[in-house]
Amino acid sequence: MGLTILFEGSNLERLLGGLWITAEIAFVSVFFACIFGVIFGVIMTLKNPLIRALCRFYLEFVRIIPLLVLLFITYFGFAKWFNAHLDGVVVCILVFIFWGTAEMGDLVRGALTSIEKHQVESAYALGLTPLQTFIYILLPQSLKRVTPSAINLFTRMVKTSSLAMLIGVLEVIKVGQQIIETSLFTEPSAALWIYGVIFALYFIICYPLSLFSRYLENRWEN
Repeated sequence: MGLTILFEGSNLERLLGGLWITAEIAFVSVFFACIFGVIFGVIMTLKNPLIRALCRFYLEFVRIIPLLVLLFITYFGFAKWFNAHLDGVVVCILVFIFWGTAEMGDLVRGALTSIEKHQVESAYALGLTPLQTFIYILLPQSLKRVTPSAINLFTRMVKTSSLAMLIGVLEVIKVGQQIIETSLFTEPSAALWIYGVIFALYFIICYPLSLFSRYLENRWEN
């Protein structure tokens, strides 16, 4: 049975080690992209034409350039231009934060601008300062509206972390491929079982995010 290949030698340990690297890249990136994205989203709502133009350029740049190209530019370009080597995991985290901040920022901007203007005007009429209006009126409502889309973005970031293998990072899919290659002739069905296990591992990481999103939506609606 192909599944037995997992328990040969240190294959299972290696696969779990690759999963840990995947989780490290994904969750560190998500954490900082969430923080910086909220800040970026607030900045995008400012009325200054120059700031809005710079924010739009950043957002469109991230959306137009493929993420894989950004990984290659950062990983290989940094080494060539500065004659220094950055660890592949660090490169992935930096690039994913760069990408996630832009996407999260646009979600926050959309949520903030979707709140009816009369709520802001009413807050000012009651004597609230702009900061108080943002904290007590805009932020709570925008968090409710942005949560489903933000969770979707976070799961995309977890799944996209598999691109790390293309710059030599031994994340879970790269390790899985190595195990398959070493057992290709002795166990032809190994690929099916190994990728099935990898699917299950990604599901274990992503499904709790979906449950958490549903929990927040239900709690805020009640």
